[in-house]
Amino acid sequence: MGATIGKMEILACAVGLEEAIDRGLVERKSRVIIRTDSTYVFDGFPKAKYEWPNNRWHRRGGAPVLNAEEWKRLNKALRKAGVKVDVEWVKGHSRDEHNRAADRLAKKAAKLPHNKPLSVVHVRRKLSDEPIDLGSVEMLGQRLSIRVITSEYLKVQKVWKCMYEVLTPSSPYHFKVDVIFSEELLAAGHSYFIQVNRDQANPRVVKIFREIT
Repeated sequence: MGATIGKMEILACAVGLEEAIDRGLVERKSRVIIRTDSTYVFDGFPKAKYEWPNNRWHRRGGAPVLNAEEWKRLNKALRKAGVKVDVEWVKGHSRDEHNRAADRLAKKAAKLPHNKPLSVVHVRRKLSDEPIDLGSVEMLGQRLSIRVITSEYLKVQKVWKCMYEVLTPSSPYHFKVDVIFSEELLAAGHSYFIQVNRDQANPRVVKIFREIT
């Protein structure tokens, strides 16, 4: 529960490095290379090391960095390694023997009993036929009636990440499905009358007027 492709891609790198450290495989090494077919990990790695920790795990625009707990775990492993660690991208499903081995292990692990949840995401079926479209609802400081589809607490930034659909019939965004962040709990399956901010890069609930019953 709460597992996404992004979370698992970061976690795979963190756990792999932790295992290498515990088994003494990085001792007396001058450099360690993590090979991944994830462009998400490859692109995010330098930011997770140098930029995001200094911004308290928020992006330059102010939005929370997703999967911050997994990035922090990878950073902790980097410090513990005590050597230079680089990430190298390889093409997925290629003839690379290590990539093939990783695929086989991932498929094998998928058949094992589940571990404890990485995070708890509360999910309800959406009413709208629209797909989720990030940024489809403009943040203009307007008031909206929304119904929350998913809610997840981001422990690092101490905010709720919510996927929602717009219920206001007169709104040009009626039934659009987007994501917003809130310091107060917006429960999945519940509807609220809210006001949003004016920052498209960092969509936030600035006020909850009432729950709609």
